[in-house]
Amino acid sequence: MQERQWITARRSELDALAEELAKHLQEVQAERDELAIAERVLNRLAEQTRADAGAVATASAKAAGRAVLLIPHRSDAADEGALPGDYRKILAIVREADGLVQVRTVGERLGLDASVHGKLEPLRAKMTKLADRGWLHKRGDGRFAARPWSRGARP
Repeated sequence: MQERQWITARRSELDALAEELAKHLQEVQAERDELAIAERVLNRLAEQTRADAGAVATASAKAAGRAVLLIPHRSDAADEGALPGDYRKILAIVREADGLVQVRTVGERLGLDASVHGKLEPLRAKMTKLADRGWLHKRGDGRFAARPWSRGARP
């Protein structure tokens, strides 16, 4: 009879242990799922960082063995023909405005959805790059203006 009691007691212990282990296993699986999600997010961020680094790297190219900027400084370029097409379009829109323009206005002229703030940020970056390189003037209030040509006429 004692053997039956021992078996019953041991079975009860093992059932409790199995229940505890099952609970612990659920916690481990939930944490593993969270880690898998975190890993996917980190991979996406790493891909985005590599893409952004690639975009920065493509801001210059090699010509005659020397690095040249794809968006040259205005003083280094003979005319705006040295700019990529999308930058020339931006410059033309700002010039046509004949005054101060907001990024939103340029975006609308380019056919961007100006109601979505994120759609305008790449355009703002391009316009800022044009300002940094001397093609546009950026005011403190975020508006842009075309710089007057000192060579007499516009190219």
